Parts: sequence; C-alpha cells; structure tokens
Amino acid sequence: MAGVSTIETEKYSLLEDFSVDVEVDDEEYESFSLCFWVYLLNSTTFPSTIIRQVHSDMSVSAPFLVLDENKKMMLLPLTLLHKEAPDPVDTSSWTQVPSVSTKSKFPLQKWVHVGCEVSRNFMRLFIDGNIEGEQFVTSLLTKNTNPKCPRKISLFSVGGDGYSVQGFIQCAQVLPASDHVEHHYMKDPPLLLSVNKSSSSGIKLDDDGVWQASCREIFSLDVVLSNAIGQPVHKDVEVVASLLYADTLVEARMSEAEAPLLVRDEGVEFSSGDRPIKLLNGRSSFKLKISQLSSKSDNRLFWIKFGIRNAKDYPFLQAVSNPIRCISISPDVRPLSVTPKRLTNIDHLSSTESPDLLHNASSVKRIRLGKESVSGSEESYQQCNSRPQTSRQFENGNGMRLHEEDNSSTDSENSEMRYTISDSTIFRYCLGNIIDKSLLLKEITNNSSDDEVLEFANQVSLYSGCSHHSYQINMARELIAEGTNAWILISRNNQHVLWDNVVYEIEEHFMRISKCSSRSLTHQDFELLRRISGCYEYVTQVNFEKMWCWLFPVAYSISRGLINGMWRSSSPKWIEGFITKEEAEHSLQGQEPGTFILRFPISRIWPHPDAGSLVVSYVGHDFALHHKQLKIDNMCESSERYMDAKPLQDVLLAEPELSRLGRIIRSH
Repeated sequence: MAGVSTIETEKYSLLEDFSVDVEVDDEEYESFSLCFWVYLLNSTTFPSTIIRQVHSDMSVSAPFLVLDENKKMMLLPLTLLHKEAPDPVDTSSWTQVPSVSTKSKFPLQKWVHVGCEVSRNFMRLFIDGNIEGEQFVTSLLTKNTNPKCPRKISLFSVGGDGYSVQGFIQCAQVLPASDHVEHHYMKDPPLLLSVNKSSSSGIKLDDDGVWQASCREIFSLDVVLSNAIGQPVHKDVEVVASLLYADTLVEARMSEAEAPLLVRDEGVEFSSGDRPIKLLNGRSSFKLKISQLSSKSDNRLFWIKFGIRNAKDYPFLQAVSNPIRCISISPDVRPLSVTPKRLTNIDHLSSTESPDLLHNASSVKRIRLGKESVSGSEESYQQCNSRPQTSRQFENGNGMRLHEEDNSSTDSENSEMRYTISDSTIFRYCLGNIIDKSLLLKEITNNSSDDEVLEFANQVSLYSGCSHHSYQINMARELIAEGTNAWILISRNNQHVLWDNVVYEIEEHFMRISKCSSRSLTHQDFELLRRISGCYEYVTQVNFEKMWCWLFPVAYSISRGLINGMWRSSSPKWIEGFITKEEAEHSLQGQEPGTFILRFPISRIWPHPDAGSLVVSYVGHDFALHHKQLKIDNMCESSERYMDAKPLQDVLLAEPELSRLGRIIRSH
C-alpha cells in the first residue's frame, strides 16, 4: 500500500539487548562462529567492550570482543575453551592475552559484518567476509576434563563499559563449524539510506566541503536505498526531505506562509514535508529548493535530512547531505537545466555514427522515399531516429540541438520563411517510410501552427485511407517537446547517462503523460524499455529516442478514458505491463480457448500509425494462437463523446472469441 514502509524494522535491535548462549561440547559446537552485522554510533568511546562472556563458574563477566584505544577491534580467547582467556577480575588483563586484531580502525556510522570463529586451538576474526587475522591458543578441554565442568557460555552486550558503546545489531547468529562466515555475510545484509553526492547538480562544492546553493534555485540530489554490500534494494517506500540547522540538527523554521525547503514533483512545488518521493529501483532524484538564506539565519549552515516515511527513527534509514550554505543567486552555481525559449526536436547522433539509420535532412525536398515496412521483429526499434533541420540551432552542452526563435526578424522575413504544407508534402508523407515520416513531421511541427498540423493530419488520413495516421501526427508536437525536455533533465550535459539514473525520470514522465500516478512501472517494464532502447549500462541520446518513440504513444493511449481504467485496475489486472509477443504466446500455451492477454506491440513505434495501440493475443476455438489489434482511437473517441459507452473490458468479453483473462507467466 502506498505510503506504508515495507522495511522490516523488527530485524534490527539495540546492541545493548544482544545476548546468545553457546553450548560448547565435543560435537557440533566444539568449534563455532558468532556472526552479526553491527552499526556503531559516533558517540562510541574507546577503549570499550562490545561483547562480554560469562558462564556458571564465573562471578563476573570477562571481555570477548573489544575496541582498543586505537579504535581497532580485538577478539579475545574464550574462558570456557582457552587457557589464555583474560582474568575476569583483573580488568587490565585483556590487553596482555593473545588476541586477533583488525588491521585498521573500526568504522563508525556504518554497517560492518563481524565474524568470530572460535575453536579449541585457534581463533579467527572476519570483517565484511574477509579474514583479518588468526591466533593459535591452548585448549582447556582434554580427555581428563571433568564432565561436570560447565559447557554453556553466554555472550552478551550491555552497551559497553559505562554505556560507552551505542549501536545496532542485525542477524546475529551462532553457526556450527560446517557453516562459513562468508555465506552469512551475503545472506541478509542490512539496509542503508544514503545520498549519492557524486550525482548532485545545481550546487557548488567549496574547498572546505560545504555546498553552496542559490536561494530559491532548483538543485538535485539523488537518494539511494541499498544493502550494506552496495546492492540496490527494490522496496516500495517513500522518502521525506527536511531542512535542519547543521550545528544543532534542529529543523529549520520560517513563517507559516512559506516552507524552508520545497520539493518539485511532476512540475509542481510542494513543501518537502508534505510531498514524500517514492523510490524507484532503490533510487530517487530529489529536485529541491531552499527558501531561507544563511545570512538571514545568523550565517548558519543547513543540512538536508532524508528519512524513510513511516519507518522507525533508525540512523541508518536516514541520510544527510553535506553542510549547505544558502546564498543569493550566484553566477558560479549553475541550475539543473536551462530551458530554451522553444524546444522543437529530439536530435540524434551524427550520420558518421549511425550511417545506416539516418538520411540527409538538409531540406525537406531531399527526403528519400521508400516503401514502409514495419516487421514484428526487434529490428524495428531503430526506425525512429531522425535528423530534423531547424532554421537556427545552438548546442546545449550535451550535443542536443535546440531551435531558438529569432525575435529580431521582421514580419516580412517571417512571411518569407513561412513553411507551406503542399499537396506534394502530403503525398511524400503517405509514401515515405518510418524514418521519412519522422523527419517530415519534425519539420512540419517546427514551422506550422496547430491548425495547420491538424489540417495536414486530416489530409494524410484522407489520401492514405487510414485514419490512424491522424492520431500519430496530432501527438507529434507534444511527443517532440516532452522528449526534448526529458532528455535535458536526464542527461544534464552528459553524452552518456547511467541507465539506473534514467529510470526515475522515465517513470515520472510516463505517469504524468498517462495520467495515472497510482501505478508504477515494474522492473520487467524497465527491462523491456532498456531492450527497446538498445542500451546496456549507459544510455545515449539515440538510445533514449528509440525508447521514447515507443513509450510516449503508449502513455498517450493509457491517458485515454477506456484504457486508463484498465491500466489502473489491479484486480483483475487487465494489462499486466510491457510484454513481448513471445511472452504472451508462452503464457497462453496450453490455455483454454477464449483465454486472452492484452499487450502493447513493441514493434510499433512513432510515427507508425499503430504506435501505442493495444493488441489482444488469445487462444482461438481451434486452439491456435491469434493476435488482433484493437481500434483504440475510434473506441476512445466514442467513450469520450458518449457517457453511456461500455467499458473496454465489457466490449472485449462480449466478443465470442474472448471469454477469460489470462496471466503472464515469465520464464526465469
């Protein structure tokens, strides 16, 4: 359920509450390993005892795991097994007995995996799955050992000496000799929320490590939820940002009329406390704005704290930025992006980089005609790359060419430069292939009014005999503008962008265009989008265009009333997500006649007339698999025009060949 944390906080406990009993006998636990994850707070003092040991013959406990004055962890002999064990009465004896020590200082405010392997004749200390050292010791157990000697020892923590060690522990477990410490390290690592400071933008880093942010100017910070070994964690959680004074960690306050920290979501600004941001694939990009100057707050620095909503107040489930000094707008602090006067096209790599996909587009007259061919194979992903021409272009720093209006031109010059949509242009569009259509549409939308584009769409539908062309032409201007804006936000002046950073912006745009904020894209959806784009770890502008020319028509179709309700529905799930024809056929194998699955064909990309359409794949009465396209534009127009129009699911189930909704079976 949205807004409810899915973090299993019951797995974490205070270090002071740790206690475990170990039966040391001649069989399974003659050798054992104590493994756990520990998170020590900055308040920890040195030297301190982390874990103590005691058995029935001891009047006081002795140290077992300690931090020495050099902040190094030490593993000491076990009183029940080893002659060299420290004297419980002599508190200084543990500094003189054989021990195993870490090579470096033990880190604070960080999850660390500790493994203590104890045997009759040796001790080993592991940190984060790697052995730190080994110490041989003398066993107390012999053949003549009194059988009445205690065999159970308790290992516990009381928060150090005088409560000097404060922290948290997770997944504490005593393992027999047959289990490896390394396996426990990988089994269930704890979670950690952090700020990816290397991906910040719109802020300046001073030499003293303080960030400078311009007051009331947008800057961006990425927040990451990962486990302790650095793997991203896919959890349905929301993160809230707040502004703190760095010296007191008290939340900054302003007048009731204005919030000190604003967050931008879907193009609208909110008070940060009122707008939690959902993590996607373990990450989220916060677009923030501070409205309080440091100079108006006694020159104090700020911190931005991020916390998981509805989760316990654990420090490892919170993250803070560098100290921030909020100043008046500085020329040295560049905003996240600069929006040009007019955004008109999505550009692509030069012809030298992709000679087989691009045509010379120096003018519309030179567009090459060809027979339109869109197959059902993945090769058709490459059909939407194009190179539009603009009358005046400039580079925005990452290779994207944007059209800028020249306001200095006179009315007579504008009249001479006016683009005329002639009959020959209409015929060229009707006869051209997908790339030709894409080039021509970008030229037309760049130089024509909305009314002229609408008239062009009507004429193309008339001459081609296919009304579906009109649907693609009418969305062209919005598709191009939205795509250009999206790439500017995503690329941030970079030629290559990490795919994991792209998915957040993609989902945000998709949910806004599809008018459905209640359903997120799944990991499988993003994997298909990655496949469509043709990218691997990094995304180029060409990769983004391929994906966008498929995704935008799909989102546009979902925004229509009939499909929007089906997309929102979770029970039953009428449209399970983005799937291939092969996945649909695999899921329908062996199903009853009438079983069907709805999907968006991945081979139909803008401006193909069927881009964004729905296909019903079903098992016929002949037990063969069939695929039929639904005429979405006509049905949607009817439903928007008539209030009593039937829901699309009712229309489908009324078909004699369709009787039961199928489910997607994904092969692993």
